[in-house]
Amino acid sequence: MNKARSSGPMLDRNAAAALMDPLTDLVIRAGAAILAVNRVAMKIDGKIDGSPVTEADLAADRVIGEGLARLAPNIPSLSEERVQLANLPYKDSFFLIDPLDGTKEFVAGRDEFTVNLALVTGGVPLLGIVGAPALGLIWRGIVGRGAERLTLGNGARRVDPIRTQPCPPRGKPWTVAVSRSHGDDRTEAFIAKRPGAIRSELGSAVKFGRVAEGMVDIYPRLSPTCEWDVAAGHAVVTAAGGRITDANGAPLHFGIGREDFIVPEFIAWGDPKVASF
Repeated sequence: MNKARSSGPMLDRNAAAALMDPLTDLVIRAGAAILAVNRVAMKIDGKIDGSPVTEADLAADRVIGEGLARLAPNIPSLSEERVQLANLPYKDSFFLIDPLDGTKEFVAGRDEFTVNLALVTGGVPLLGIVGAPALGLIWRGIVGRGAERLTLGNGARRVDPIRTQPCPPRGKPWTVAVSRSHGDDRTEAFIAKRPGAIRSELGSAVKFGRVAEGMVDIYPRLSPTCEWDVAAGHAVVTAAGGRITDANGAPLHFGIGREDFIVPEFIAWGDPKVASF
């Protein structure tokens, strides 16, 4: 297979809006492919970095890869499961995909795993879709156009606009999203600076969705993760009125050629007015 192209058209909000519904359907189909896998009998392999990859990861990736080839053949894509095909840097627009974020959650039998799909333009996520198939939820948004949550069930979709919430008044505790599978000393120190913080233990990019809909005030991750873990949630939270920064308050950029696609740290702030370390 040839390497993915590193250049393509530069898409704007109007072009992103035209793609939103077909991309959402693609995320739903990828989620269905994950749910169709028998977790008890499935094959689990290990990657070089020690993280697991399952039949479900690969099934979802096939659905998304084939779907994007039909929907937007001129736009390059970068998937966690096909990083060997990447041709960095991506200077214009490209899709950034994690077919199954929270594989550890999935393997453990929990429901907090997601399908993450972002459209990144000029290094910044413009459109994001985070689907949680076992929860029947999708968070999606276009920066500058707003965000919404879809609730799926019985063939119907309920669509609700969502917004992040202002930070709690002085003296009131913040609700902080923390990872169930990953922890680190820097993140713990950050949380400790907010006395009385209420921890909301969540898996995968569900944390971004909860920030975007105002159920969680902040999601700090001050240890390394990967671009495909962050980009879709970045777009959703930003579209919902929040902000994503590094620990120094600087913006994040994607597809620029960072080694191993690492995001060293990030903080998802529901209220951009308090976005300072």
